[in-house]
Amino acid sequence: MKLEGIHHVTAITADAQDNVDFYAGVLGLRLVKKTVNQDDPSVYHTFFSDEEGNAGSDITFFEFPGAPLGRAGDGMVHTVAWRVASAAALDFWAGRIAANGIEAERDGDVLRFADPEGLAHELRVSDVADPPLSARHPEIPAEHALQGFDAVRAYAAAPEHSEGLLAELGFEGSGGSWESRGAIRGGWIHYDEPPPAPGLQGAGTVHHVAWASTPEEHEQWRAKVAAGGARPTPVIDRFYFRSIYFREPSGVLFEIATLGPGFDVDEPAEHLGEKLSLPPAYEHLRPQVEANLKPITSPRQRAAG
Repeated sequence: MKLEGIHHVTAITADAQDNVDFYAGVLGLRLVKKTVNQDDPSVYHTFFSDEEGNAGSDITFFEFPGAPLGRAGDGMVHTVAWRVASAAALDFWAGRIAANGIEAERDGDVLRFADPEGLAHELRVSDVADPPLSARHPEIPAEHALQGFDAVRAYAAAPEHSEGLLAELGFEGSGGSWESRGAIRGGWIHYDEPPPAPGLQGAGTVHHVAWASTPEEHEQWRAKVAAGGARPTPVIDRFYFRSIYFREPSGVLFEIATLGPGFDVDEPAEHLGEKLSLPPAYEHLRPQVEANLKPITSPRQRAAG
C-alpha cells in the first residue's frame, strides 16, 4: 500500500470572503465547496482546488470570524508548497503577487510569499511527471496556473522521532525530508528547526495536513497508524471523503482521507461551490446555519453575474 501524496491542507481564516478573494481571485483556484465545519457547524468550511475538485490541489479553511492571527511553531505546518510548470510561470506569479500588494521573494526555482493573514506559500518549478491539477481563471494563462501540491514544511525540534511512523506509513526519505508517493501522485513533508516562540493556532496557520488513501485501503491505513505507535481516531465519515486523524511524533496533526466520493455528490460539477452545501446529517440545521453565516461569493460567480 502507498499513500497518494497530499490529499488536502486545512488552515484557519478570520474572514471567509477575504480568503475567497485571495485564493480564488489572486491564486486562481476554484472554490469547489462551501460548507460548514462538521465539528462546529456554526462556521464555514471552504474548499479551493483545481477545476474538478481533485485531491492533491485542495486547500481548505475553517472560518472563525475575528480570530486573532496565529503563529506557527514546533509541531505545526508553516508553509504550503505548490508546483508550477516553469521559470516563466514564476516570473508571471512574481508580477501577479506584487500587483496585488504582496511582497514576494525569488530564490532560483522557488517563489515565496504569504497570504494576507500570514500563511506562507512557496511556488516551485515541478520536476515530476504527476498530472497537473489546475483551475481555469481568466487572468491566469493555463501554462502558468498552479498545478497542485508539492510539499508542506513543518517545524520539528526532533524530526528523527517521526522516522519510524513515517516509514511504517510507506514514506521514503531520511532526516528532515520524507515523500509519500503512490501510483499516480506524490507529496513531501520537510521538517525545519522551530523558532524559539511556541506556536499559536489562529488565523493564517495550518490546522492539519491530509494524505490520500484509496477507499478500499482506508481501514488498513488506520491499522498501520496504530502499529506505528500513533493513536488514530475511528474512521469519520465526512460525506465528501472519509477520514482518520492522529498526531505524528513531531506533533503535526495528520489526516488520512479517502479519494472520494468527491465534491460532486451533492451538486453538479459545473456549479461546484456556488451554494451552501450541507451533508445530509446536517441538513436539518440549515435554517440556523444560514442565519448565522454571512454570505460569500467567488470571483467566478460575480463575473457570471
